[in-house]
Amino acid sequence: MNAVTAPVSPFPLEPSAADAQAAIRDEFAFFGDWSERYQYLIDLGRKLPGLPEAWKTDAHRLHGCQSMVWIVPEGDASRLDFHAISDSAIVSGLIYLALRVYSGRSAAEIAATDADYIADIGLARHLSPTRSNGLASLLAFIRAEAARHL
Repeated sequence: MNAVTAPVSPFPLEPSAADAQAAIRDEFAFFGDWSERYQYLIDLGRKLPGLPEAWKTDAHRLHGCQSMVWIVPEGDASRLDFHAISDSAIVSGLIYLALRVYSGRSAAEIAATDADYIADIGLARHLSPTRSNGLASLLAFIRAEAARHL
């Protein structure tokens, strides 16, 4: 990583990835329909800390997403943090959920944690194919980074 100071990460919010997924399930169960859930996703995306402009380069761009997504990992096997943002409001919300589950965790915990929250909250059925592909690319990047540190 270059000399740019990393933004302060709010993650992890919960003590484990499993706890984060349970909290996400509980929060989404509160909403009655998908228009409310999409609005909640947008609101979550607004909570992501900004990414330094110096990091918004092709080297940090996540390919496989229709939207512009930049992700910067840092850390080691004991703790991996991910800094990411998108130019799309809904995609930023998807990033927030993924970082809530995975960022600030050990490489072993990341590798051992499937993204069950996606199916549990019905997200897979309500994303366009391009957003689903982008989310799959994001999760693959996070898991590959964890595997690299194991």
